[in-house]
Amino acid sequence: MHEKQHPIGSGFTAASTTDEVLKGLDLSGKNVIVTGGHVGLGLETTRALSEAGASVTVGSRDPDRAAPALSGLERVQPAQLDLLETASIDAFTARYLSSGRPLHILINNAGIMAGPLVRDARGYEAQFATNHLGHFQLTLGLLPALRAAHGARVVNVTSGGHRLSDIRWDDPHFTTGYDGMLAYGQSKTANVLFAVELDRRWAADGIRGYALHPGVVVGTNLGPSIDKAALRAMGLIDESGRPIIDPDRERKTPRQGASTSVFAATSPLLAGIGGVYLKDNDISPLGAPRPIDFGAEEDVPSDVVPHALDPESAQRLWTLSEQLLKP
Repeated sequence: MHEKQHPIGSGFTAASTTDEVLKGLDLSGKNVIVTGGHVGLGLETTRALSEAGASVTVGSRDPDRAAPALSGLERVQPAQLDLLETASIDAFTARYLSSGRPLHILINNAGIMAGPLVRDARGYEAQFATNHLGHFQLTLGLLPALRAAHGARVVNVTSGGHRLSDIRWDDPHFTTGYDGMLAYGQSKTANVLFAVELDRRWAADGIRGYALHPGVVVGTNLGPSIDKAALRAMGLIDESGRPIIDPDRERKTPRQGASTSVFAATSPLLAGIGGVYLKDNDISPLGAPRPIDFGAEEDVPSDVVPHALDPESAQRLWTLSEQLLKP
């Protein structure tokens, strides 16, 4: 079941950067979509791929606000995409498909974390709806363009936070007992399971799926509800508010954090391998489930755990996701 889930000795490390991972690779002629590719890790991912020659479409809720962050990057354009709005996703995919361009790389990067309970217009819990379901709808909509690439990769940015919760099959939308971090954990487990089942279904079409843990990068706007006192307590910023950089203990710069996204999207070392969870620019070893204590002095574990790779759960989530998208 987990025979692929072991490191391959990539030669890269937790400290490797996007530019190091891409060194020597020419992405000219490759088309890429990065959701949330104008802020945080997404912006660094966009920058690195565009500088390696790729043409990048950035999905953003407000393209006019995204444009200044992307100015100066060649072959990069923002496009309207709201992952909580099914009509917005359908419009985005229709525009892309009408261009006739194949899609070589789709990076499902955008995400939200923790915070108070928010529901979308359908009544769905917002983290599950944004982090998983919106990307699921987007990816299925773009399938013709992915097939047309004759060799494509779908990359889901997940988190070691997947260890916090399996899918809550009986109550995925937290009709009772809402907990922001558990909801985040569920959505991150969904990101991994989606990659597993996508790879099983679409590998024969030359489309491979990956999920990755980027590490912890302060200042990405992922969890705006987490205040500075909490960040200090977690050992992520110092007393003056500056990020603590220690890649071997997950604390990374944006270029280090985005490197595994870029590795998943482009590395020749992954040719013929898919449906795996990556961290630190390699395939993650399989970890033992244990509680996460974000206030602990010890390192927070981020290796993948079995519930996120279970093939039966992956198929079950795909079916559930299709049902949730029906009007």
